[in-house]
Amino acid sequence: MTEFTKTGVTRRALLGAFAATTLAAAPTYSNAAGFLRGAGDIRRLKMVSSRTGEQIDTIYWIEGEYIKDAVQEISYFMRDWRLDAVKPIDTRTIDIMAAAHALVDTTEPYKMLSGYRSSKTNAMLRSRSRNVARQSLHITGQAADLRLSSRSVAQLSQAAQSCRAGGVGRYYRSNFVHMDCGDLRSWNG
Repeated sequence: MTEFTKTGVTRRALLGAFAATTLAAAPTYSNAAGFLRGAGDIRRLKMVSSRTGEQIDTIYWIEGEYIKDAVQEISYFMRDWRLDAVKPIDTRTIDIMAAAHALVDTTEPYKMLSGYRSSKTNAMLRSRSRNVARQSLHITGQAADLRLSSRSVAQLSQAAQSCRAGGVGRYYRSNFVHMDCGDLRSWNG
């Protein structure tokens, strides 16, 4: 990353400022498939973690290009907090999350319950719940469990399914939706 020493402005900050000014002019998306094909100018992801107390609000894609630092920031945010282990999050999963968020038309950030999980953490969770898959895509950085207090599980899962880009699990009792970039499938947990 190039630093501008006279002004103290980084390339990332400059891109973020540019993207923020284009937010108001960004097109709306009538369907997620167009969004995932690159029909928009920017892609943004907003999340909070009650586990770590952290928040993220980042533009990670501008004009057809992923912003490497932003994707790394998302991967760190979605780390296995139990072991403080980080794995790169698949950008396809990030895109599905962002597209579903745009489709439900809210400014509320996602509450992230689970992102990357190490094999050790996954095994521990599997021993406590039959709903944790042995070969979970969380282990490969390809899945997230998310909730929005302003939208129902049905609304959020419908948005994610309309992306037609991966798996969507509905967990009504626990009030969250699983999104991943694996095979097209859906289930109730």
